[in-house]
Amino acid sequence: MNFLIKLLLNGIVLVPLLLWFTDATWVGAVIASVILSALAYLIGDQFILRASNNTVATAADAVMALIYLWAVAYFADWGLNFSELIVTVLVLAVVEVIFHALIARDRIRV
Repeated sequence: MNFLIKLLLNGIVLVPLLLWFTDATWVGAVIASVILSALAYLIGDQFILRASNNTVATAADAVMALIYLWAVAYFADWGLNFSELIVTVLVLAVVEVIFHALIARDRIRV
């Protein structure tokens, strides 16, 4: 259930931003969002968040998103520039803070 919530939250933010900022197709943006959500959930939420706190997990998720989205945009030739990448990562970080806060408050069980 938590993964589905994360997938939905990230998708609501990431897919439109990728479509707006890049030459990504709708399918490409959705696939990129699903893969990033899975990585962030497995590494950031299941490992880092359990071992640390919201700030550390959010920072790790942001760094992971930055590297992942840069690599995907580069190899897919989507034309994502640095400022667009930073805006996308910052918006995703806000979503992560909210998601991690919900987990910490036991509204969602990890």
